[in-house]
Amino acid sequence: MYDLFANSINFINNILWSYILIGLLLGAGVYFTIRMKFGQMRYFREMIRVLAEKPSFDKKDKNQISSLQAFMIGAATRIGTGNVAGVATAIAAGGPGAVFWMWLVAVLGGATAFVESTLAQIYKVKDEVGYRGGPAYYIQKQIGSKWMSRAFAIGIIVSFGLVFNSVQSNTIAEAFTGSFSINPMVIAIVLTVLTGVIIFGGVARIARFSEKVVPVMAVFYMVLALYVTFSNFTEIPAMLLLIFKSAFGFEEVVGGGMGAAISMGVKRGLFSNEAGMGSAPNAAATAEVSHPVKQGFIQAMGVFFDTLLVCTATASIILLSGKQGSAELTGVNLTQAAMGEHFGSWAGGFLAIAILTFAFSSIVGSYYYGEANIGFVSKRKASLYVYRIAALGMVAFGALASLQLVWSLADLAMALMAFINLVAILIIGKYAFAALRDYMEQRKQGKDPVFYAHKIEGLKGVECWQEDQEVGEQMGANKREVS
Repeated sequence: MYDLFANSINFINNILWSYILIGLLLGAGVYFTIRMKFGQMRYFREMIRVLAEKPSFDKKDKNQISSLQAFMIGAATRIGTGNVAGVATAIAAGGPGAVFWMWLVAVLGGATAFVESTLAQIYKVKDEVGYRGGPAYYIQKQIGSKWMSRAFAIGIIVSFGLVFNSVQSNTIAEAFTGSFSINPMVIAIVLTVLTGVIIFGGVARIARFSEKVVPVMAVFYMVLALYVTFSNFTEIPAMLLLIFKSAFGFEEVVGGGMGAAISMGVKRGLFSNEAGMGSAPNAAATAEVSHPVKQGFIQAMGVFFDTLLVCTATASIILLSGKQGSAELTGVNLTQAAMGEHFGSWAGGFLAIAILTFAFSSIVGSYYYGEANIGFVSKRKASLYVYRIAALGMVAFGALASLQLVWSLADLAMALMAFINLVAILIIGKYAFAALRDYMEQRKQGKDPVFYAHKIEGLKGVECWQEDQEVGEQMGANKREVS
């Protein structure tokens, strides 16, 4: 029965990814990049400036989330299993060429991330503890499709709150079992308890946890990667050549070829940076900013940070070690073996501990994405507690399940969620570009951009960007028609 279930999931995944999602994801990225005129790269300096801005609200208000904190919640879900085990899985199954396709997904995905996160800010709503929003909100408000918004809400609850967290706990269990021979049941219990302590504290605690943990773990991991890079500096040209050759099927590497490289690169790239999946906008919507484009910029930068830096670091560690993936050596175990080649036998244990911090922060951030969408499924408070218990159950399940099963479930959940979101932002993405034009015009005038909904014609259901009627009437003649 288990094999039948796993094979059925793999069959459905092959159809979705081979014939639908890869083309839709890359096509949307190309379209948004052209509409932005490569803005995800041209405005990189502006992204850094916005990230460094001081929050406009009182820092003592624990219910307000700054741009930096929202960025860290998004980074917490990005910097995790996808960067360590996901990259290793992609290389083992798709060859070194998968790394090239991860890079491409990141470059194009920067534009996609900008669009979805800007839209999340435009259509966010105020609640008792701050702001919330995301694809379910902009789908319902602008497109007016209740079934579509509800389907996405259910998708993100199942994907992030449940399935993806099982992938994170599975990777932690694999790492600790391999390095310290700890019983997975013990790991399952410990992770479940720790997750419960965090998630019952609310979004503000999630933000503060992510703000403290993410920078430390990312910097430390990058230091090790830089050491590997510089100590193997003369081998880098050969590594890059291997990546490009394998990307286009010029040679077979670890069962690679062009098709496998594209498939694994795109899937693991999306799992890692989430651009287009519709998850990061839920974090983007929580930020208090003066203009939606500011958070769009910050989330776009997060994609580059995740894939072009952290994922490349992992790829370098593996490829410069000379280790090749196999049926026995894949996922986090491949990365551990590569670390052992560079640093010695202690490295496997170190990576297990690093994985704990990476993946646990992802569990916390992913949980919040699901919580932010509970209201679309049920308004009863009991539903939130049922979700929390289910989320804790999946953390325990992931620590005990097989690697193949949890990754297959993750691919399926990711495909269904991304499909709904990509279709939605292709329909209403024009409002994000109109907001970008408004933002850049104000910047050229030397202003700190401030957004008002009436300046963009056609917006529906906007709640948080209104102004008093007198000012609105004075500025109404300057409405910008959306092309």
